[in-house]
Amino acid sequence: MVFDVGECLVDETREYGTWADWLGVPRHTFAAMFGAVIAQGRDYRETFQEFRPGFDLYAEREKRAAAGRPEHFDEKDLYPDVRPALAELRADGLWLAVAGNQTVRAGGILRDLFTADVDLIGTSDDWGASKPDPAFFTRVAEVVPFAAGEILYVGDRIDNDIRPAVAAGMKTALIRRGPWGTIQRNDPEADRLTTMRLDSLLELPEKVAKFNAEER
Repeated sequence: MVFDVGECLVDETREYGTWADWLGVPRHTFAAMFGAVIAQGRDYRETFQEFRPGFDLYAEREKRAAAGRPEHFDEKDLYPDVRPALAELRADGLWLAVAGNQTVRAGGILRDLFTADVDLIGTSDDWGASKPDPAFFTRVAEVVPFAAGEILYVGDRIDNDIRPAVAAGMKTALIRRGPWGTIQRNDPEADRLTTMRLDSLLELPEKVAKFNAEER
């Protein structure tokens, strides 16, 4: 079982609020534009362009770090179901990984938070490929010691998580939370492509056990 990071494990509300602060934009205005960009099917990074044309996200990340205001998340930003769900899945004997579009800096934070809880942590910066690029999921398939068809990729986005994971031959679980999970929840692909749909990670142990029993 492989978990996405943002809005699957980590509530990014606080982090996007700090980006609004960095841009000098009211947080509710930034959030409204963010939702509008997603609803239009555009790349979320275009939100920044709406407020500052020519905005370079990677360059601005470095500027924030140099200014002592780096991107950051910690235990307080984890969704409350994360720890108990991982503990139960681990107790059930499942192999667990975390893999998402994250920077080297974020990868270090993830390792501090989850090394004791999962078998593998990988990021797009580690692998040189970002979702939804098929190369990202090829890499997932390479590092997970099971066949692609035995992997369940858990994420909140149809475009970045579910669609490319299915194309790579994986099973998928779509969790309905965060901006993408809310806006895309009624997309026809959500039912057509997902193996299971979730409102909480705490549903996973039972759903996975039932799915595995039916597959035998």
